[in-house]
Amino acid sequence: MVETSNARTRELPIADRRVRRHQRGDKYRLTAVGGLAALSLDALSSVAYGPEAIVLVLVAAGTAAVSLTFPIACAITALLLVLVLSYRQVIAVHPDGGGAYAVSKRQLGRGAALLAAASLVVDYVLTVAVSLSAGAASLASAFPELADNLLLLTLLALAVLTVVNLIGVAESAKVLMGPAILFVGLIVAVIVVGLTRSHPVAVIGTAHRPFDPITAVGIILVLKAFAAGCSALTGVEAIANAVPSFRTPRVRRAQHTEVALGLLLGTLLLGLSWLIRKHGVVPREDVTVLAQLSAAAFGTGWLFYLTNLAVTAVLVLAANTSFGGLPILLSLLAKDRRIPSLFALRSERPVFRYGVGALAAVAALVLIAVDAETHRLLPVYAVGVFIGFTLCQTGLVRHWWRDRGSGWVPRAALNGFGAILTAVAALVLLAEKFTEGAWLLLIIIPALIVLFARTEGYYRGVADQLHLGILPARPRQAPVAREMVIVPVVTMSEVTARALQAALRMRGEIVAVAAAIDQESITRLSAQWKQWDPGIPLTVLPCPHRSLVATLVGYVRKQTAAGHEVTVLLAQVEPRRWWHRPLHNPRGPVLAAALRARTDAVVANLAVRVD
Repeated sequence: MVETSNARTRELPIADRRVRRHQRGDKYRLTAVGGLAALSLDALSSVAYGPEAIVLVLVAAGTAAVSLTFPIACAITALLLVLVLSYRQVIAVHPDGGGAYAVSKRQLGRGAALLAAASLVVDYVLTVAVSLSAGAASLASAFPELADNLLLLTLLALAVLTVVNLIGVAESAKVLMGPAILFVGLIVAVIVVGLTRSHPVAVIGTAHRPFDPITAVGIILVLKAFAAGCSALTGVEAIANAVPSFRTPRVRRAQHTEVALGLLLGTLLLGLSWLIRKHGVVPREDVTVLAQLSAAAFGTGWLFYLTNLAVTAVLVLAANTSFGGLPILLSLLAKDRRIPSLFALRSERPVFRYGVGALAAVAALVLIAVDAETHRLLPVYAVGVFIGFTLCQTGLVRHWWRDRGSGWVPRAALNGFGAILTAVAALVLLAEKFTEGAWLLLIIIPALIVLFARTEGYYRGVADQLHLGILPARPRQAPVAREMVIVPVVTMSEVTARALQAALRMRGEIVAVAAAIDQESITRLSAQWKQWDPGIPLTVLPCPHRSLVATLVGYVRKQTAAGHEVTVLLAQVEPRRWWHRPLHNPRGPVLAAALRARTDAVVANLAVRVD
């Protein structure tokens, strides 16, 4: 009894420490409100261009056709409801995140999973590029002197978002909370005030954009308007993809956030569409439809400018949705060995820093390639996410069919109906925008699928060669080799002293070596070494080619060829502040890489920290 009690007493502190570590990590994760700010701005900010996309299509049939904006918005909102309900189920079934990729992988097989992953990667990258370029263009509309620096503005904003997300998603949620609340509040005010007015009190912009009216509104035009307006649904999937970023209980918090997003987005979309119908708003030159509605509600005073600045800010910050979702998706792909394993590494915050960095780098390349022009990105923007929607809901239909639990029929019917709607929207949008750049998807997505498959094949081949998971044969006893610890010396310093002190604590013969690159320096070093007399002789290596790396690698290879077990101890200065690192000689990492690649020696690193 005494022994059992003591064992339990010893176990309690370990459990307590685990709880404390979990609590420390949990504080960096998202609450429901924080998740709405960090992961929903992409979807919420789409009301700035979603209703306008509908109007731009309908106005081809004449100004009277704009009255169909509200019925089409109702259909899009119904699809939004289906998607929200579907993704609540995705969150419960796949709490590890991944969204369409996780569902396709489990329910539809490897091919569908690779297609879902490729489409999601494209969508996340384009979300960053479109949001930042649209935000920069909106800002330049208010301040024309910035019009020639749109690319610079987008790259600066991208750098800021990258730094914030490297700090941690929870911290980024705090930064985004204020702009999100201001944006939603102002758009709601535009709707409420606009509903109390019988007609706009302010008209801004120049004459109507030219169009060629047609005699009737056909089904094809309505489908095009529906598909164009569905751009307002991009970002709905981000919460399901980023469930691991939420605090415990993660599933319940993520589901509440998904529902809140659906209610907010649906309300804003329907309210703005009703105002467009009520006031007969049509596209005008040099001004957005949302700007016209805000002018109708507030006039052109300070509230008008505040509303448009808030729209600009939220469009820029909407890019944060991708920073929350794509790194988690990449971590799942890395665990499946479909991209490099380093994307699965998580820092202490916890943050998938390699995923954040990769997203920032690719988005920067896209912005540079299109010179931050939003219209060049839009043709391929929404198609990718509709592919993900379709696969995700099709996968859930397969899940309910296999599970056949209580209430599986209405759930399967709901997901099947949503899959049909999103598939139709994707096909119509792809056909309509094919010649405007959507054809690029027929190259990019297959290329990503091939990349994922080839990477997976490489890891599988390596696993076969290394017999991973298989018990190897018993090792045969070999004669004991002579052990040697080699300590490279460049100059007399505290670094050298600590390296020798560390070597003395290791097994084997200690050999201090110096390369005779410069005769004057090596003479001075030899004299100082003799005067210091550490009890270890200094071996001077001839260096005819004046290359420390080649000289040391050659010496180590000779020792290993002679049957020695060699350990090379490399000491290097490690500053405490990262911005001081470029000030120090990078010889250590270069030498370590050469020794690992070209010799059989063990390379040990000793960090000598300085302030």
